[in-house]
Amino acid sequence: MKLVIAIVQKEDSNNLQRAFVKSNFRATKLATSGGFLSQGNTTFLVGCKDEEVDDVLKVIKKESRAREEIATPHMISTGYEITQLLKVTVGGAICFVVPVDKFKRF
Repeated sequence: MKLVIAIVQKEDSNNLQRAFVKSNFRATKLATSGGFLSQGNTTFLVGCKDEEVDDVLKVIKKESRAREEIATPHMISTGYEITQLLKVTVGGAICFVVPVDKFKRF
């Protein structure tokens, strides 16, 4: 048994949730934040059989899009505030696959 932990951009979360349901994978959806821009993310926890991991990852890959955004980080250096527009790639998915020793459903 494995636990797939997938961190995706908030904009992709509803489509991914529907894709999990359509593919008969149970997933727990958590609202999270973080990353360079501290934007909203969604973390999905998916428990599956070892042989289903590749199928779960395919669903995640299909529904998670990378996109470019313009960011304006504020950097403070020697007392002066510097504002510079940056083009950054956000989105896609970060996935962790970890073994599960025991699983119980009550």
